[in-house]
Amino acid sequence: MNQQDIKTFINKLEKTQNRNIVIIDYGNVQKWERSIKWRIGLKELGNLVKHMSKGSRFLRRFYYGKDYGDNKSETLTEWSRMVLEKSKMSGFENISKRVKYIRDKNYKTGFVKKCDMDLMMGLDLIKEKDNYDYIILFSGDGDLAAALKFMFENYGKKVVCLVQETI
Repeated sequence: MNQQDIKTFINKLEKTQNRNIVIIDYGNVQKWERSIKWRIGLKELGNLVKHMSKGSRFLRRFYYGKDYGDNKSETLTEWSRMVLEKSKMSGFENISKRVKYIRDKNYKTGFVKKCDMDLMMGLDLIKEKDNYDYIILFSGDGDLAAALKFMFENYGKKVVCLVQETI
């Protein structure tokens, strides 16, 4: 999307801003900088989303894992703490759970990080179904496709996906 596409998109959403739920799958959105060369900070993302969804903070949902590092610490890594603080200051409702470190010798670090927030996102869409009409998803994969199809077919929810497949 270029700037004009974004403005047109936001103008179309103006009439429904109080009934739009925005789902930010930030673990995937972070990768957009590499894959589509779109560097967007949390403050800018928050400002963009505020044009799509106004009113209740819970309609601007930010999913991101709490990373305590590989050593079973109870202290968040500086990066994870900063992301979660900035997302809250940018007007998002944070939804998170602990990141898992899975040993894998195929990675340079010797492990891969996983958080798998997709189930939480799908459940939240169902639990909050009476509070929105439009779903706006920022993601990096198609993991929520079945949940979005379900919400459309069973509850008539309209869906807008801003998805970039990660390579």
